[in-house]
Amino acid sequence: MAINTIDAALVQKMFLAGAKNLESKKEWINDLNVFPVPDGDTGTNMTMTIMSAAKEVSAIANPTMENLAKAISGGSLRGARGNSGVILSQLLRGFTKEMTNCRCITVEAIAAATQRATETAYKAVMKPKEGTILTVAKGISEKAAELAADTDNMEEALLAIIEHAEAVLAKTPEMLPVLKEAGVVDSGGQGLVVILRGMYDALTGKVTDFELSDQQSKSDGSAYVSGNKAAIDNVDIKFGYCTEFIIMLEREFSSETENAFKEYLSSIGDSIVCVSLDDIVKVHVHTNHPGQAFEKALEYGQLTKMKVDNMREEHNQKVVAQSEMQAAIAAQAQKKNESSKIPNKKYGFITIAAGSGLADIFKGLGVDQVIEGGQTMNPSTQDFLNAADKIHADVIYVLPNNKNIILAAQQAASIVDDKKLIVIPSKTVPQGISAMINFEESRSSKDNESFMLDALKSVATGQLTYAVRDTTIEGKEIKNGDIMGLGDVGLIAVGKDIDATLIEMLEKMLESNKEAELISVYYGEDITKAQAESVVSMLEEKYPDLDIELQMGGQPVYYYLVSVE
Repeated sequence: MAINTIDAALVQKMFLAGAKNLESKKEWINDLNVFPVPDGDTGTNMTMTIMSAAKEVSAIANPTMENLAKAISGGSLRGARGNSGVILSQLLRGFTKEMTNCRCITVEAIAAATQRATETAYKAVMKPKEGTILTVAKGISEKAAELAADTDNMEEALLAIIEHAEAVLAKTPEMLPVLKEAGVVDSGGQGLVVILRGMYDALTGKVTDFELSDQQSKSDGSAYVSGNKAAIDNVDIKFGYCTEFIIMLEREFSSETENAFKEYLSSIGDSIVCVSLDDIVKVHVHTNHPGQAFEKALEYGQLTKMKVDNMREEHNQKVVAQSEMQAAIAAQAQKKNESSKIPNKKYGFITIAAGSGLADIFKGLGVDQVIEGGQTMNPSTQDFLNAADKIHADVIYVLPNNKNIILAAQQAASIVDDKKLIVIPSKTVPQGISAMINFEESRSSKDNESFMLDALKSVATGQLTYAVRDTTIEGKEIKNGDIMGLGDVGLIAVGKDIDATLIEMLEKMLESNKEAELISVYYGEDITKAQAESVVSMLEEKYPDLDIELQMGGQPVYYYLVSVE
Protein backbone atom coordinates (compact mmCIF):
# COMPACT_ATOMS: atom_id res chain seq x y z
CA MET A 1 0.00 0.00 0.00
CA ALA A 2 1.36 3.41 -0.96
CA ILE A 3 2.53 5.77 1.78
CA ASN A 4 1.04 9.20 1.12
CA THR A 5 1.66 10.85 4.48
CA ILE A 6 4.28 10.67 7.21
CA ASP A 7 3.27 11.33 10.81
CA ALA A 8 5.49 12.67 13.59
CA ALA A 9 6.42 9.21 14.90
CA LEU A 10 7.77 8.21 11.49
CA VAL A 11 9.53 11.55 11.03
CA GLN A 12 11.36 10.87 14.29
CA LYS A 13 12.50 7.44 13.08
CA MET A 14 13.53 8.73 9.66
CA PHE A 15 15.60 11.55 11.12
CA LEU A 16 17.41 9.21 13.51
CA ALA A 17 18.08 6.76 10.70
CA GLY A 18 19.50 9.54 8.54
CA ALA A 19 21.75 10.70 11.37
CA LYS A 20 23.01 7.19 12.08
CA ASN A 21 23.72 6.58 8.40
CA LEU A 22 25.82 9.73 8.25
CA GLU A 23 27.68 8.78 11.42
CA SER A 24 28.54 5.38 9.99
CA LYS A 25 30.02 6.94 6.84
CA LYS A 26 31.72 10.01 8.26
CA GLU A 27 35.26 8.76 7.62
CA TRP A 28 34.43 8.06 3.98
CA ILE A 29 33.07 11.58 3.64
CA ASN A 30 36.16 13.00 5.36
CA ASP A 31 38.26 11.34 2.67
CA LEU A 32 36.43 13.30 -0.04
CA ASN A 33 38.04 16.59 0.97
CA VAL A 34 40.01 18.00 -1.96
CA PHE A 35 43.28 18.69 -0.17
CA PRO A 36 44.37 15.47 1.55
CA VAL A 37 45.63 17.31 4.62
CA PRO A 38 45.04 16.09 8.18
CA ASP A 39 42.40 18.78 8.80
CA GLY A 40 39.86 17.53 6.25
CA ASP A 41 36.83 16.91 8.43
CA THR A 42 33.56 17.53 6.56
CA GLY A 43 32.11 14.19 7.60
CA THR A 44 33.03 14.79 11.22
CA ASN A 45 31.57 18.30 11.27
CA MET A 46 28.29 17.21 9.69
CA THR A 47 28.05 14.20 12.00
CA MET A 48 28.58 16.28 15.12
CA THR A 49 25.91 18.68 13.92
CA ILE A 50 23.21 16.12 13.17
CA MET A 51 24.03 13.86 16.12
CA SER A 52 23.54 16.75 18.48
CA ALA A 53 20.02 17.08 17.05
CA ALA A 54 19.50 13.32 17.04
CA LYS A 55 20.21 13.20 20.77
CA GLU A 56 17.39 15.68 21.35
CA VAL A 57 15.06 13.89 18.94
CA SER A 58 15.64 10.47 20.48
CA ALA A 59 14.69 11.80 23.93
CA ILE A 60 11.16 12.73 22.80
CA ALA A 61 8.67 10.15 24.11
CA ASN A 62 5.58 11.58 22.40
CA PRO A 63 6.69 13.15 19.14
CA THR A 64 4.76 15.95 17.48
CA MET A 65 5.79 18.03 14.49
CA GLU A 66 6.30 20.98 16.79
CA ASN A 67 8.53 19.34 19.38
CA LEU A 68 10.48 17.48 16.68
CA ALA A 69 11.07 20.73 14.80
CA LYS A 70 12.37 22.40 17.95
CA ALA A 71 14.64 19.46 18.75
CA ILE A 72 16.04 19.22 15.22
CA SER A 73 16.55 22.95 14.80
CA GLY A 74 17.85 23.62 18.31
CA GLY A 75 19.93 20.46 18.48
CA SER A 76 21.65 21.07 15.15
CA LEU A 77 22.42 24.61 16.25
CA ARG A 78 24.15 23.26 19.35
CA GLY A 79 26.24 20.82 17.38
CA ALA A 80 26.97 23.01 14.34
CA ARG A 81 30.68 22.88 13.56
CA GLY A 82 32.67 24.00 10.54
CA ASN A 83 31.23 25.38 7.32
CA SER A 84 29.56 22.11 6.37
CA GLY A 85 27.97 21.75 9.79
CA VAL A 86 26.69 25.30 9.78
CA ILE A 87 25.15 24.88 6.34
CA LEU A 88 23.53 21.58 7.38
CA SER A 89 22.07 23.25 10.47
CA GLN A 90 20.65 26.02 8.29
CA LEU A 91 19.08 23.47 5.94
CA LEU A 92 17.48 21.75 8.94
CA ARG A 93 16.40 25.09 10.37
CA GLY A 94 14.63 26.09 7.17
CA PHE A 95 13.02 22.67 6.73
CA THR A 96 11.69 22.53 10.29
CA LYS A 97 10.22 26.03 10.11
CA GLU A 98 7.92 24.74 7.39
CA MET A 99 7.45 21.36 9.10
CA THR A 100 6.16 22.94 12.32
CA ASN A 101 2.96 23.99 10.59
CA CYS A 102 2.18 20.51 9.23
CA ARG A 103 -0.03 17.88 10.85
CA CYS A 104 1.67 15.32 8.62
CA ILE A 105 4.28 15.39 5.87
CA THR A 106 3.10 15.03 2.27
CA VAL A 107 4.95 15.34 -1.02
CA GLU A 108 3.61 18.87 -1.30
CA ALA A 109 4.91 19.67 2.21
CA ILE A 110 8.31 18.20 1.27
CA ALA A 111 8.44 20.57 -1.69
CA ALA A 112 7.66 23.61 0.46
CA ALA A 113 10.05 22.58 3.25
CA THR A 114 13.01 21.80 0.98
CA GLN A 115 12.50 25.10 -0.83
CA ARG A 116 12.63 26.97 2.47
CA ALA A 117 15.63 24.94 3.59
CA THR A 118 17.54 25.85 0.43
CA GLU A 119 16.66 29.54 0.72
CA THR A 120 17.73 29.61 4.38
CA ALA A 121 21.08 27.96 3.68
CA TYR A 122 21.90 30.18 0.70
CA LYS A 123 21.17 33.29 2.77
CA ALA A 124 23.51 32.08 5.50
CA VAL A 125 26.50 31.97 3.13
CA MET A 126 27.97 35.32 2.14
CA LYS A 127 29.26 34.14 -1.24
CA PRO A 128 27.43 30.94 -2.20
CA LYS A 129 29.48 28.71 -4.50
CA GLU A 130 27.95 26.19 -6.87
CA GLY A 131 29.31 22.68 -6.94
CA THR A 132 28.86 22.37 -3.18
CA ILE A 133 26.27 21.08 -0.71
CA LEU A 134 24.19 24.15 -1.60
CA THR A 135 23.91 22.99 -5.20
CA VAL A 136 22.77 19.55 -4.10
CA ALA A 137 20.21 21.10 -1.74
CA LYS A 138 18.88 23.27 -4.55
CA GLY A 139 18.58 20.22 -6.80
CA ILE A 140 16.59 18.46 -4.08
CA SER A 141 14.14 21.34 -3.72
CA GLU A 142 13.69 21.68 -7.48
CA LYS A 143 12.97 17.97 -7.88
CA ALA A 144 10.57 18.01 -4.92
CA ALA A 145 8.62 20.89 -6.49
CA GLU A 146 8.39 18.97 -9.75
CA LEU A 147 7.17 15.81 -8.01
CA ALA A 148 4.56 17.63 -5.95
CA ALA A 149 2.53 18.13 -9.10
CA ASP A 150 2.87 14.50 -10.24
CA THR A 151 2.57 12.14 -7.28
CA ASP A 152 1.27 11.70 -3.73
CA ASN A 153 3.37 8.59 -3.08
CA MET A 154 6.00 9.48 -0.48
CA GLU A 155 8.17 6.43 -1.10
CA GLU A 156 8.22 7.05 -4.83
CA ALA A 157 8.89 10.76 -4.36
CA LEU A 158 11.72 10.36 -1.85
CA LEU A 159 13.49 7.80 -4.01
CA ALA A 160 13.22 10.10 -7.03
CA ILE A 161 14.57 13.02 -4.97
CA ILE A 162 17.55 10.96 -3.81
CA GLU A 163 18.34 9.75 -7.31
CA HIS A 164 18.18 13.32 -8.59
CA ALA A 165 20.38 14.51 -5.72
CA GLU A 166 22.95 11.85 -6.64
CA ALA A 167 22.83 13.00 -10.26
CA VAL A 168 23.45 16.62 -9.18
CA LEU A 169 26.22 15.47 -6.86
CA ALA A 170 27.89 13.61 -9.73
CA LYS A 171 28.04 16.89 -11.66
CA THR A 172 29.78 18.85 -8.91
CA PRO A 173 33.27 18.05 -10.30
CA GLU A 174 32.22 19.78 -13.52
CA MET A 175 31.26 22.89 -11.56
CA LEU A 176 34.43 23.00 -9.45
CA PRO A 177 37.58 22.01 -11.39
CA VAL A 178 39.45 21.33 -8.16
CA LEU A 179 36.99 18.51 -7.42
CA LYS A 180 37.47 17.07 -10.90
CA GLU A 181 41.24 17.03 -10.63
CA ALA A 182 41.14 15.41 -7.21
CA GLY A 183 38.69 12.81 -8.53
CA VAL A 184 36.04 13.46 -5.87
CA VAL A 185 32.53 14.82 -5.58
CA ASP A 186 31.67 17.54 -3.07
CA SER A 187 31.98 16.07 0.42
CA GLY A 188 29.18 18.17 1.94
CA GLY A 189 26.80 17.23 -0.85
CA GLN A 190 27.69 13.58 -0.36
CA GLY A 191 26.91 13.90 3.33
CA LEU A 192 23.48 15.30 2.53
CA VAL A 193 22.72 12.41 0.19
CA VAL A 194 23.84 9.92 2.84
CA ILE A 195 21.35 11.44 5.29
CA LEU A 196 18.53 11.13 2.76
CA ARG A 197 19.44 7.50 2.04
CA GLY A 198 19.18 6.70 5.73
CA MET A 199 15.79 8.38 5.92
CA TYR A 200 14.54 6.44 2.92
CA ASP A 201 15.67 3.16 4.47
CA ALA A 202 13.58 3.96 7.54
CA LEU A 203 10.56 4.88 5.43
CA THR A 204 10.69 1.60 3.53
CA GLY A 205 11.39 -0.53 6.60
CA LYS A 206 14.91 -1.51 5.59
CA VAL A 207 16.21 0.01 8.82
CA THR A 208 14.43 -0.68 12.11
CA ASP A 209 17.07 0.20 14.72
CA PHE A 210 16.69 3.80 15.77
CA GLU A 211 18.50 3.67 19.12
CA LEU A 212 21.61 5.79 19.47
CA SER A 213 24.65 4.12 20.99
CA ASP A 214 26.42 5.82 23.88
CA GLN A 215 29.14 7.07 21.54
CA GLN A 216 26.61 8.33 18.99
CA SER A 217 24.65 10.18 21.66
CA LYS A 218 27.89 11.94 22.60
CA SER A 219 28.83 12.74 19.01
CA ASP A 220 29.02 16.44 19.78
CA GLY A 221 32.78 16.19 19.83
CA SER A 222 33.65 14.47 23.08
CA ALA A 223 34.08 10.97 21.66
CA TYR A 224 35.50 11.51 18.20
CA VAL A 225 39.12 10.72 17.32
CA SER A 226 40.56 11.52 13.90
CA GLY A 227 43.80 11.78 11.99
CA ASN A 228 47.31 10.39 12.20
CA LYS A 229 48.54 12.74 14.91
CA ALA A 230 47.77 13.38 18.53
CA ALA A 231 47.58 17.06 17.62
CA ILE A 232 44.37 16.40 15.71
CA ASP A 233 42.89 14.46 18.63
CA ASN A 234 43.36 17.45 20.89
CA VAL A 235 41.08 19.56 18.71
CA ASP A 236 38.09 17.54 19.85
CA ILE A 237 38.81 18.18 23.53
CA LYS A 238 39.74 21.83 23.24
CA PHE A 239 36.83 22.58 25.57
CA GLY A 240 36.77 20.04 28.38
CA TYR A 241 33.51 20.70 30.25
CA CYS A 242 30.07 19.82 28.89
CA THR A 243 27.95 22.49 30.59
CA GLU A 244 24.15 22.49 30.62
CA PHE A 245 21.61 24.61 32.49
CA ILE A 246 18.22 26.29 32.22
CA ILE A 247 17.65 30.03 32.70
CA MET A 248 14.35 30.99 34.37
CA LEU A 249 13.98 34.37 32.70
CA GLU A 250 13.48 37.51 34.79
CA ARG A 251 13.93 40.01 31.96
CA GLU A 252 13.11 40.28 28.27
CA PHE A 253 15.01 37.80 26.10
CA SER A 254 14.61 39.27 22.61
CA SER A 255 16.17 37.84 19.46
CA GLU A 256 18.91 40.48 19.75
CA THR A 257 19.59 39.47 23.35
CA GLU A 258 19.59 35.80 22.36
CA ASN A 259 22.09 36.44 19.55
CA ALA A 260 24.38 38.38 21.91
CA PHE A 261 24.22 35.57 24.49
CA LYS A 262 25.01 32.95 21.82
CA GLU A 263 27.94 35.04 20.65
CA TYR A 264 29.26 35.19 24.21
CA LEU A 265 28.96 31.41 24.59
CA SER A 266 30.83 30.99 21.30
CA SER A 267 33.67 33.06 22.72
CA ILE A 268 34.23 30.62 25.58
CA GLY A 269 33.34 27.32 23.93
CA ASP A 270 31.64 25.38 21.16
CA SER A 271 28.85 22.82 20.56
CA ILE A 272 26.37 25.50 21.58
CA VAL A 273 22.60 25.33 21.83
CA CYS A 274 20.45 28.13 23.15
CA VAL A 275 16.76 27.40 22.76
CA SER A 276 14.24 29.93 24.10
CA LEU A 277 10.87 28.53 25.09
CA ASP A 278 8.45 31.06 26.62
CA ASP A 279 9.98 32.05 29.99
CA ILE A 280 12.88 29.59 30.03
CA VAL A 281 16.05 29.18 28.00
CA LYS A 282 17.78 25.81 27.64
CA VAL A 283 21.55 26.15 27.25
CA HIS A 284 24.32 23.71 26.35
CA VAL A 285 27.97 24.61 25.76
CA HIS A 286 31.37 22.92 25.80
CA THR A 287 33.83 25.21 27.57
CA ASN A 288 36.92 25.24 29.73
CA HIS A 289 35.26 27.78 32.05
CA PRO A 290 31.71 26.78 33.09
CA GLY A 291 31.61 29.61 35.62
CA GLN A 292 31.82 32.19 32.85
CA ALA A 293 28.76 30.71 31.18
CA PHE A 294 26.84 30.73 34.47
CA GLU A 295 27.90 34.28 35.30
CA LYS A 296 26.68 35.59 31.96
CA ALA A 297 23.42 33.64 32.20
CA LEU A 298 22.68 35.14 35.64
CA GLU A 299 22.25 38.50 33.91
CA TYR A 300 18.99 37.16 32.45
CA GLY A 301 17.49 35.24 35.37
CA GLN A 302 17.87 32.42 37.87
CA LEU A 303 19.60 29.16 36.94
CA THR A 304 18.37 25.64 37.42
CA LYS A 305 19.20 22.11 36.17
CA MET A 306 22.90 23.01 36.16
CA LYS A 307 25.17 20.15 35.08
CA VAL A 308 28.90 20.06 34.27
CA ASP A 309 30.62 16.93 32.92
CA ASN A 310 34.38 16.64 32.49
CA MET A 311 34.74 15.19 28.99
CA ARG A 312 38.45 14.52 29.46
CA GLU A 313 37.73 11.87 32.06
CA GLU A 314 37.41 8.33 30.77
CA HIS A 315 33.76 7.94 31.69
CA ASN A 316 32.71 11.57 31.33
CA GLN A 317 31.67 11.59 35.02
CA LYS A 318 30.29 14.58 36.85
CA VAL A 319 33.06 16.48 38.59
CA VAL A 320 31.71 19.86 39.51
CA ALA A 321 29.10 20.35 42.23
CA GLN A 322 26.76 23.32 42.46
CA SER A 323 28.86 24.93 45.21
CA GLU A 324 31.93 24.87 42.95
CA MET A 325 29.92 26.46 40.15
CA GLN A 326 28.86 29.28 42.41
CA ALA A 327 32.46 29.73 43.55
CA ALA A 328 33.53 30.05 39.92
CA ILE A 329 30.79 32.61 39.32
CA ALA A 330 31.95 34.64 42.32
CA ALA A 331 35.58 34.46 41.22
CA GLN A 332 34.72 35.62 37.72
CA ALA A 333 32.60 38.47 39.09
CA GLN A 334 35.49 39.61 41.30
CA LYS A 335 37.89 39.41 38.38
CA LYS A 336 35.54 41.47 36.26
CA ASN A 337 35.26 44.13 38.96
CA GLU A 338 39.03 44.32 39.30
CA SER A 339 39.60 44.54 35.54
CA SER A 340 37.08 47.38 35.23
CA LYS A 341 39.47 49.59 37.26
CA ILE A 342 42.27 49.27 34.67
CA PRO A 343 42.70 52.54 32.71
CA ASN A 344 42.26 52.54 28.94
CA LYS A 345 45.22 52.64 26.58
CA LYS A 346 45.21 53.87 23.00
CA TYR A 347 45.77 50.62 21.09
CA GLY A 348 45.23 46.92 21.71
CA PHE A 349 45.77 43.74 19.72
CA ILE A 350 44.07 40.37 19.22
CA THR A 351 45.53 37.57 17.14
CA ILE A 352 45.00 33.87 16.40
CA ALA A 353 47.74 31.28 16.77
CA ALA A 354 48.08 27.55 17.40
CA GLY A 355 51.30 26.67 19.18
CA SER A 356 52.96 28.01 22.32
CA GLY A 357 55.95 29.35 20.40
CA LEU A 358 53.81 31.37 18.00
CA ALA A 359 51.75 32.70 20.91
CA ASP A 360 54.93 33.82 22.68
CA ILE A 361 56.17 35.55 19.53
CA PHE A 362 52.96 37.56 19.23
CA LYS A 363 52.97 38.43 22.93
CA GLY A 364 56.56 39.59 22.56
CA LEU A 365 55.41 41.92 19.79
CA GLY A 366 52.79 43.49 22.06
CA VAL A 367 49.66 41.43 21.38
CA ASP A 368 47.24 41.55 24.33
CA GLN A 369 45.08 38.51 23.60
CA VAL A 370 46.18 35.42 21.66
CA ILE A 371 43.21 33.18 20.85
CA GLU A 372 44.18 29.55 20.39
CA GLY A 373 43.14 28.43 16.94
CA GLY A 374 44.00 28.28 13.28
CA GLN A 375 43.52 25.84 10.42
CA THR A 376 41.91 23.09 12.50
CA MET A 377 40.32 25.32 15.13
CA ASN A 378 38.37 28.27 13.74
CA PRO A 379 37.33 30.60 16.58
CA SER A 380 33.91 32.21 16.56
CA THR A 381 32.80 35.81 16.39
CA GLN A 382 32.23 35.76 20.12
CA ASP A 383 35.79 34.56 20.73
CA PHE A 384 36.88 37.92 19.33
CA LEU A 385 34.26 39.83 21.31
CA ASN A 386 35.30 38.13 24.52
CA ALA A 387 38.98 38.88 23.85
CA ALA A 388 38.16 42.50 23.04
CA ASP A 389 36.22 42.80 26.29
CA LYS A 390 39.41 41.94 28.19
CA ILE A 391 41.42 44.67 26.48
CA HIS A 392 41.13 48.20 27.88
CA ALA A 393 41.86 50.08 24.67
CA ASP A 394 39.95 52.48 22.44
CA VAL A 395 41.18 50.89 19.21
CA ILE A 396 41.92 47.17 18.86
CA TYR A 397 43.60 45.62 15.84
CA VAL A 398 42.54 42.06 15.02
CA LEU A 399 44.83 39.68 13.11
CA PRO A 400 42.93 36.49 12.08
CA ASN A 401 45.96 34.83 10.40
CA ASN A 402 43.70 32.47 8.43
CA LYS A 403 41.34 33.11 5.52
CA ASN A 404 38.60 31.03 7.16
CA ILE A 405 38.63 33.24 10.26
CA ILE A 406 38.51 36.70 8.67
CA LEU A 407 34.69 36.81 8.37
CA ALA A 408 34.19 35.99 12.05
CA ALA A 409 36.60 38.77 12.99
CA GLN A 410 34.84 41.26 10.70
CA GLN A 411 31.49 40.32 12.17
CA ALA A 412 32.85 40.98 15.66
CA ALA A 413 34.04 44.39 14.51
CA SER A 414 30.52 45.23 13.33
CA ILE A 415 28.99 44.29 16.70
CA VAL A 416 31.28 46.09 19.17
CA ASP A 417 29.91 49.47 20.22
CA ASP A 418 32.16 50.61 23.09
CA LYS A 419 35.46 50.41 21.20
CA LYS A 420 36.71 50.19 17.63
CA LEU A 421 37.94 46.90 16.16
CA ILE A 422 40.07 47.15 13.04
CA VAL A 423 40.51 43.85 11.21
CA ILE A 424 43.81 43.44 9.38
CA PRO A 425 42.89 40.49 7.10
CA SER A 426 46.06 38.45 7.56
CA LYS A 427 45.69 34.99 6.02
CA THR A 428 48.78 33.40 7.60
CA VAL A 429 50.75 33.66 10.82
CA PRO A 430 53.81 35.19 9.08
CA GLN A 431 51.56 37.90 7.64
CA GLY A 432 50.26 38.63 11.13
CA ILE A 433 53.79 38.85 12.51
CA SER A 434 54.84 41.21 9.73
CA ALA A 435 51.80 43.40 10.38
CA MET A 436 52.67 43.65 14.08
CA ILE A 437 56.29 44.53 13.29
CA ASN A 438 55.07 47.40 11.09
CA PHE A 439 52.90 48.93 13.82
CA GLU A 440 54.12 52.13 15.46
CA GLU A 441 52.52 53.65 18.56
CA SER A 442 53.13 57.22 17.38
CA ARG A 443 51.00 56.87 14.24
CA SER A 444 47.27 57.47 13.97
CA SER A 445 45.02 54.40 13.92
CA LYS A 446 44.27 54.95 10.23
CA ASP A 447 47.94 55.28 9.30
CA ASN A 448 48.79 52.15 11.25
CA GLU A 449 46.03 50.28 9.48
CA SER A 450 47.48 51.35 6.13
CA PHE A 451 51.04 50.32 7.06
CA MET A 452 49.89 46.98 8.45
CA LEU A 453 47.84 46.24 5.32
CA ASP A 454 50.85 47.04 3.15
CA ALA A 455 52.94 44.66 5.27
CA LEU A 456 50.66 41.76 4.33
CA LYS A 457 51.55 42.21 0.66
CA SER A 458 55.28 41.89 1.31
CA VAL A 459 55.12 38.40 2.84
CA ALA A 460 54.91 35.06 1.02
CA THR A 461 54.03 32.08 3.20
CA GLY A 462 54.66 28.34 2.87
CA GLN A 463 53.26 25.55 5.06
CA LEU A 464 54.61 22.00 5.21
CA THR A 465 52.30 19.15 6.21
CA TYR A 466 51.49 15.55 5.22
CA ALA A 467 48.88 13.91 2.97
CA VAL A 468 46.26 11.60 4.45
CA ARG A 469 45.19 9.95 1.17
CA ASP A 470 46.13 9.50 -2.50
CA THR A 471 45.01 12.17 -4.96
CA THR A 472 46.11 14.51 -7.75
CA ILE A 473 46.20 18.28 -7.32
CA GLU A 474 47.35 20.83 -9.88
CA GLY A 475 48.93 18.07 -11.94
CA LYS A 476 50.93 16.69 -9.01
CA GLU A 477 50.36 13.08 -7.95
CA ILE A 478 50.14 12.71 -4.19
CA LYS A 479 50.33 9.50 -2.17
CA ASN A 480 49.13 8.93 1.36
CA GLY A 481 51.93 10.00 3.72
CA ASP A 482 53.64 12.28 1.20
CA ILE A 483 54.96 15.61 2.43
CA MET A 484 53.18 18.61 0.88
CA GLY A 485 54.29 22.23 0.63
CA LEU A 486 51.35 24.63 0.44
CA GLY A 487 51.93 28.19 -0.71
CA ASP A 488 49.68 31.25 -0.76
CA VAL A 489 48.05 30.08 -3.99
CA GLY A 490 47.98 26.31 -3.53
CA LEU A 491 50.23 23.27 -3.73
CA ILE A 492 53.82 24.04 -4.73
CA ALA A 493 55.85 21.01 -3.64
CA VAL A 494 55.38 17.28 -2.98
CA GLY A 495 57.97 14.81 -1.71
CA LYS A 496 58.82 11.93 0.58
CA ASP A 497 61.29 13.73 2.83
CA ILE A 498 60.43 16.64 5.13
CA ASP A 499 63.69 18.57 4.68
CA ALA A 500 63.91 18.03 0.92
CA THR A 501 60.29 19.10 0.38
CA LEU A 502 60.82 22.17 2.55
CA ILE A 503 63.79 23.21 0.44
CA GLU A 504 61.85 22.59 -2.80
CA MET A 505 58.97 24.69 -1.47
CA LEU A 506 61.32 27.54 -0.60
CA GLU A 507 62.94 27.38 -4.01
CA LYS A 508 59.54 27.89 -5.65
CA MET A 509 58.70 30.71 -3.26
CA LEU A 510 61.98 32.50 -3.93
CA GLU A 511 61.49 32.18 -7.71
CA SER A 512 58.38 34.33 -7.26
CA ASN A 513 60.07 36.72 -4.83
CA LYS A 514 63.31 37.77 -6.52
CA GLU A 515 63.83 40.73 -4.17
CA ALA A 516 63.55 38.63 -0.99
CA GLU A 517 66.01 39.42 1.80
CA LEU A 518 64.74 37.35 4.71
CA ILE A 519 63.57 33.76 5.26
CA SER A 520 61.81 33.03 8.57
CA VAL A 521 61.33 29.40 9.63
CA TYR A 522 58.90 28.36 12.39
CA TYR A 523 59.13 24.70 13.35
CA GLY A 524 56.13 22.75 14.68
CA GLU A 525 55.56 20.45 17.61
CA ASP A 526 56.61 17.34 15.63
CA ILE A 527 60.03 18.78 14.77
CA THR A 528 62.92 18.87 17.25
CA LYS A 529 65.14 21.89 17.62
CA ALA A 530 68.09 19.85 16.31
CA GLN A 531 66.15 18.87 13.17
CA ALA A 532 65.15 22.47 12.56
CA GLU A 533 68.71 23.75 13.07
CA SER A 534 69.99 21.14 10.62
CA VAL A 535 67.65 22.20 7.84
CA VAL A 536 68.40 25.88 8.49
CA SER A 537 72.12 25.11 8.09
CA MET A 538 71.36 23.66 4.67
CA LEU A 539 69.37 26.77 3.77
CA GLU A 540 72.18 29.07 4.91
CA GLU A 541 74.62 27.19 2.70
CA LYS A 542 72.20 27.28 -0.23
CA TYR A 543 71.27 30.97 0.20
CA PRO A 544 74.33 32.74 1.67
CA ASP A 545 73.06 36.18 0.63
CA LEU A 546 69.78 35.89 2.56
CA ASP A 547 69.15 36.34 6.27
CA ILE A 548 67.59 33.22 7.77
CA GLU A 549 65.85 33.23 11.14
CA LEU A 550 64.67 30.16 13.08
CA GLN A 551 61.87 30.26 15.65
CA MET A 552 60.04 27.58 17.64
CA GLY A 553 56.39 27.77 16.61
CA GLY A 554 55.07 24.66 18.30
CA GLN A 555 52.14 24.51 15.86
CA PRO A 556 50.27 21.21 15.34
CA VAL A 557 49.69 19.56 11.93
CA TYR A 558 52.24 21.68 10.06
CA TYR A 559 55.91 20.64 10.35
CA TYR A 560 57.12 24.07 9.27
CA LEU A 561 55.71 27.51 8.55
CA VAL A 562 58.07 29.63 6.49
CA SER A 563 57.92 33.16 5.19
CA VAL A 564 59.85 34.99 2.50
CA GLU A 565 59.98 38.78 2.48
